[in-house]
Amino acid sequence: MTAYILRRLLATLPVMAVVAVFVFFLLRIAPGDPAAIIAGEDATQEAINAVRAKLGLDRPVLEQFALWLWRLAQGDLGVSIFSNLPVTRLIAQRLEPTVALTLSTLFVAVALAIPVGVVAAWQVRKLADRLVMIFAVLGFAVPGFLAAYVLIYIFSVQLQWLPVQGYRPIAGGLWPFIEGLILPSIALGVTYMALIARITRASMLEVLSQDYIRTANSKGLATRRVLLLHALKNAAVPIVTVIGIGIALLISGVVITETVFNIPGLGRLTVDAVLKRDYPIVQGLILVFAAAKVLVNLVIDISYAFLDPRIRY
Repeated sequence: MTAYILRRLLATLPVMAVVAVFVFFLLRIAPGDPAAIIAGEDATQEAINAVRAKLGLDRPVLEQFALWLWRLAQGDLGVSIFSNLPVTRLIAQRLEPTVALTLSTLFVAVALAIPVGVVAAWQVRKLADRLVMIFAVLGFAVPGFLAAYVLIYIFSVQLQWLPVQGYRPIAGGLWPFIEGLILPSIALGVTYMALIARITRASMLEVLSQDYIRTANSKGLATRRVLLLHALKNAAVPIVTVIGIGIALLISGVVITETVFNIPGLGRLTVDAVLKRDYPIVQGLILVFAAAKVLVNLVIDISYAFLDPRIRY
């Protein structure tokens, strides 16, 4: 088991190296000049060149890349071009809302989608199954921003049960903290819930057709025990896989969701940095998102070894 974990850890290093190279050079070849944006619309070419020299953008690209890698190895993500603050500080200031939104969405999606998928497989071709499949289709078809505006209109504007926008840290009280995350979590998790429910149903149907399940039923075991202890346990690998894959949906959806609900998280910071072409912030955020994705995949890979010991070898 230790050897398996070490192999998976080592496999993440080249992935992050490729991401770093891709992020740096992709931003450099993108159209636009941050020096011209900083200098202003009426700036002369001499002023733009001065700003470019100050930022180090007049150096050869390979030299910029080498310096950037050296700072990155020391944990330095650079300094924001516009705010002149360290990128690590800016990310740390915006980290709590994004982590809270992601974890709440993950909790809601998994807690609802897996039981729904199990019930759909158990009641296959019946009313419950058909309702779940309708929800799965609609969940994929409806864009996240549209679901967000519909939820705001119903629960905030019409019923006035929940706040329209904003975020309150957990230090300001537990209920205000939860209240501000309910609608964003549902809006962000609709597609995720549909995906997990559909895969759970398909995986459970495959397991429920196995001989050992029929044997367990013939012995008179309770339905709940057969579904949870025998079927769901053996169907867990595909479900865990899709949960890990869905993290990418959450990361990409955070940008839109935080913009709609005016949540001051990493998603909003990403939008602002892209519009201003603030290279250091964009690079730092992409690396953080990529590292989070790689870490989630690592946890998923390690969990396979516990769910199915044959994968270790």
